[in-house]
Amino acid sequence: MCVVLIVEDDPGIQAVLRLFAEANDMLAVVAGTGEAAIREARSIRPDLAIIDLGLPDRDGIEVISSIRSWSHLPIIVLSARTLDWQKRAALEAGADDYVTKPFSVPELLATMRALLQRGLDPPAADR
Repeated sequence: MCVVLIVEDDPGIQAVLRLFAEANDMLAVVAGTGEAAIREARSIRPDLAIIDLGLPDRDGIEVISSIRSWSHLPIIVLSARTLDWQKRAALEAGADDYVTKPFSVPELLATMRALLQRGLDPPAADR
């Protein structure tokens, strides 16, 4: 079973993403802060992370950079930030893809599947 780390502070979006993941045979782990996201990523070693950039304790780009310093897990940014420089900053920090809010659930699922199929998650020895 694929484990997805959902990093989102909005309870409504958390619930939608959790239901969506579970409906697609994925185990969802939710973190509402950047600090919790980094802690969960280290402890559960998810197969994929979906990260919002607007978190209450730190910017999502910092979370991406922190995770990238020790992991190659696929990261999708899911954010309301739509300016080109904001998207570039997230991708340059290590995100693999960027989906803007409001988002299409089928598009997000296709993005998740594409990243997982490309084998972007680290080899078992790195996990």
